Amino acid sequence: MDWIKILEGSGHKISEVQYHGTDGDGIIWGEPSISEQHGRMKFTLQGAPTDFDDQDIAVAIVRSIEDYEAEEDKKLKKLVDNESQLKEDEQLAKALQESLNMESPPRRDARNIFQPLTFSSLGFRICARCNLEIGHERHLRRMGAVWHPECFRCHACGLRIFDLEFSVSGNRPYHESCYKDQNHPRCNVCKNFIPSNAAGETEYRAHPFWMQEYCPSHEHDGTPRCCSCERTEVRDIRYLSLDDGRKLCLECLDSAIMDTLECQPLYLQIQEFYEGLNMKVEQQIPLLLVERQALNEAMEGEKSGHHLLPETRGLCLSEEQTVSTISRRPRISTGYRIINMMTEPCRLVRRCEVTAILILYGLPRLLTGTILAHEMMHAWLKLKGYRNLRQDVEEGICQVLAYMWLESEIHSSSGNNVSSASTPSSSSTSEKGARSQFEKKLGEFFKDQIETDSSPAYGDGFRAGNQAVQQYGLKSTLDHIRLTGSFPY
Repeated sequence: MDWIKILEGSGHKISEVQYHGTDGDGIIWGEPSISEQHGRMKFTLQGAPTDFDDQDIAVAIVRSIEDYEAEEDKKLKKLVDNESQLKEDEQLAKALQESLNMESPPRRDARNIFQPLTFSSLGFRICARCNLEIGHERHLRRMGAVWHPECFRCHACGLRIFDLEFSVSGNRPYHESCYKDQNHPRCNVCKNFIPSNAAGETEYRAHPFWMQEYCPSHEHDGTPRCCSCERTEVRDIRYLSLDDGRKLCLECLDSAIMDTLECQPLYLQIQEFYEGLNMKVEQQIPLLLVERQALNEAMEGEKSGHHLLPETRGLCLSEEQTVSTISRRPRISTGYRIINMMTEPCRLVRRCEVTAILILYGLPRLLTGTILAHEMMHAWLKLKGYRNLRQDVEEGICQVLAYMWLESEIHSSSGNNVSSASTPSSSSTSEKGARSQFEKKLGEFFKDQIETDSSPAYGDGFRAGNQAVQQYGLKSTLDHIRLTGSFPY
C-alpha cells in the first residue's frame, strides 16, 4: 500500500488586465478592464468622460479592442505551437524509450485507466477520469495526472476525495478509511481490525486448515475453541457448552453423537468395515459413550496401553472396571448448555483380552467414527495376540485403520446416508444437505490432522505405517509386525 500526502494547490486565478488610453491633451479618458472568466473575455469601460464626441470614443474603443485581440491571437498561437511541440517531444521520447526496451516491455497494471498529462488538439489538458478537456477552470494534479475536482473520487465508495492525504492501490485512489476497510485484515473472531505490533507490522494468527485469521490475543484471553474442529468462537455466534467444560460449534453439533444408544449404528458399520478387510472381531465388545471425567478415571485404572494424546477421546479397556455411561441424549437449553443428561454405572467384566471401548460423547459422527476405528484396531491387535509392540508401531497402525475408514466415508456416497439415519437430530432435507457438505469438509480436516500430526507415536508412526501399507499391502504389513514388531521397509 502506498501512502501519499498531498498538499492542496490553489485554484486557477482569474487574470485581470487594464488598459489606459488618453486623448491628445494627455487626459485619461477611460480604463477598459479585461478579465478572463470561464474562457470568455469580458470588457468593461470605467470612468469615460461625457464631453468627448461619441464617434471619437467609439473609434478609440474599437482600435483598442482590435489591438488587444491581435496581441491575444499571437499569444494563443504561440501557446498552441508550444503545446504541440511539447506533445511531439513527449511522443518522440516515448518512442525512443520503447525502442530501447523492445526485449522487455514495461509491465502495466491491467486496471490502470489513467493517462497522465494528456492534451487535446487545442492544447488543453484531459481529465484522467472523464476524458474531457479541463480548460482554464480549477483542476487537481494527483497521481501524475490532471483531474476535474469532482472527478477525483474514491474507487471503493465512489465519493469525492477532499482529504489532503489518501491511499493508492492498483493505481486507483481511495479514502484512507475505505482502503483500510478493504485491505487491512480484520479479526475473524472479534471482527475488529487486527492491531499492529510494536514494530508497526500487522501480526495475526491463522488456523492452518480453516485459515481463520484472528488477533494473537485470542490465544490466551480465554476465547473458546470447538473441541472438534478447533475453530475459535466468533463474536455473536455462541458455542454449545458441554457439562465437562468443552465447547462445541453449532455445525459440529449438527452431527454430534450424544449417547451410547445413538452410537450403535456407527459401531455396527465400523465392524462391517473391518470384516471387509478380512479382520473380523469375533468377540462382542461393549461400546460406551462417556463423559470426560469418566474417560480419564478409566484411563487411570488401565494398567496397560499407550495414551499419548493431549486429551484422551477414546480408550480400549483391558481391565475390569465400573464405568459411568451416558444412557440418554441430553437436551440443549436456551442458553446453549447441556441439561437433563442421564448416566448410569456399567460394570465391565473381563471375558477376553478386551473389556470395552470407551468414546467421549458429544463429538461429530466422523470424528467419533475415526476414534472408534482407531480403538477397534487396538482391540483387534489384543485379540489376535500382538504383544508388547512399540508405541509408534501400535499407535501408527491404529491410525492407519482410522485413516482408511475416514477416507472411505468421505468418498463413498453411502456415508451421508448413514449419517442421516444415525443422527436423529436432523429432520429436513435441507438440513441433511447442509450437514453433508460441512461433514465432508470436516472429514478433510480430520484427515489433515492425522497426516500432519507431529508426535512421534501418532504422527511418525502413522506415516511409517501408511507407507508400509501402500507399498506392501495391509495383510503383509500386519504379518511383518507380528513377526518382527516393526513396519516393513
